[in-house]
Amino acid sequence: MKKLSYILAALVGLSMQFAIAQTPKGSILIKNATVITVTKGTLENTDVLVQDGIIRRIGQNISAPSGVQTIDASGKYVMPGIIDAHSHVALDVVNEATAPIVAEVRMKDVVNPYEIGIYRALAGGVTVSHAMHGSANVVGGQNATLKHRWGSSNPADIIMQDAPRTIKFALGENPTRVHGRGNGIQPRSRMGVEAILRNGFSEALQYKKRWADYNAAKSQKGNSMVAPEFDERLQTLVDILDGKIIIHCHSYRADEIYMLINVARDFGIKKLVFQHTNEGFKVAPEIAEYTMGASVFADWWAYKFEVYYSTAFNAAILQKNGAITSINSDSAELIRHLYHEAAKTQRYGGMTDDEALAMITINPAKQLGIDDKVGSLEVGKQADIVIFEGHPLSSYAIPQMTFVDGVKYFDIKEDKDDQRQQVSATEMVEPIMLTEENHRCMQDTEYLFETANALFSLHNH
Repeated sequence: MKKLSYILAALVGLSMQFAIAQTPKGSILIKNATVITVTKGTLENTDVLVQDGIIRRIGQNISAPSGVQTIDASGKYVMPGIIDAHSHVALDVVNEATAPIVAEVRMKDVVNPYEIGIYRALAGGVTVSHAMHGSANVVGGQNATLKHRWGSSNPADIIMQDAPRTIKFALGENPTRVHGRGNGIQPRSRMGVEAILRNGFSEALQYKKRWADYNAAKSQKGNSMVAPEFDERLQTLVDILDGKIIIHCHSYRADEIYMLINVARDFGIKKLVFQHTNEGFKVAPEIAEYTMGASVFADWWAYKFEVYYSTAFNAAILQKNGAITSINSDSAELIRHLYHEAAKTQRYGGMTDDEALAMITINPAKQLGIDDKVGSLEVGKQADIVIFEGHPLSSYAIPQMTFVDGVKYFDIKEDKDDQRQQVSATEMVEPIMLTEENHRCMQDTEYLFETANALFSLHNH
């Protein structure tokens, strides 16, 4: 009897831990809205029923089940939660800039749930962000896909646990500056970047074979083979080769983009997304054919020399060539109005409403491998939803409420007066600028602007 009591107590303890580990799920009925599904058209005067964090019905004249709150969204627009495929929000540290390959480090270990940027992103309708390692390394650390469940004190609560693994790569001046010019080691050039990739994957294949040989031999009688030493860095590269991890690669120039496509083809890698991709329009057909697409800036360029040759038509050209294309922020400020960035594709490229909004919803969801869960308003998907005053692509659009898994995390009418005065827990004053030195994506920008201005002044004189 005493033993049975111990067993029951243990089961109760486990069930309590399981209950605590579950993130909140909400139930709501949104009535009378213009519902922008993104994938299945725009529906006028339509209701959306959410139960236990899942979209259960989309249609007209839906009645609220018992206990489900009703929100009247007459005259308002409802769309899927915005997804940012390239962000550094909620990270206490970004770069492990000590070696060209640091695949063993993980951003999920340094997620900061108290980061005020999460709330500010919610105020801009962003429900999911891709918290990325910086671009100091050819092969950086493993990223984390976040759900913006603001208010939790547990980092695990804001990590999207059912999202696939992803990893950060970087090409061009960032790794060559940090390692070649900074530390006097390879890579010093773009040739060196390619060599780092090929040598790293070749070493990973050798490591994989050593383990395969050991596993094949250990069941044989009389076998005395010693297990290879486990190496987290090489195992992560093996997982990339085996298709278990999606590469997200910082890139600018067309030649280096095409170089990585060739490296990926040589090693049988198919899960590859390019980030920034300023010259992607030059190799758009190749990106469409061989990769999972490109996540780009709407109109950022010329902040350093390798991104001088760019165009605001980049996203539209990529999309017209069949590449899965998303618009990203890479900025704690820009993440607050990605819907404005998406709207720029209508000015530069003539995208339709659904095509433009897809670039901040279903397309980044596809690139992160979570499009079966989020990115559009469809029955059965997770209820990440934003209610807008005004059409989301209008310059006058204002997010009113933001829901994650059916739970309201932002309401403009309940926004505290001093909420926007809070700063990041890790900075004295949160920067709002193009140059974000903490992750080196745009390092030296100010110097380049100063140089350009000086040259311009000399020319005028």
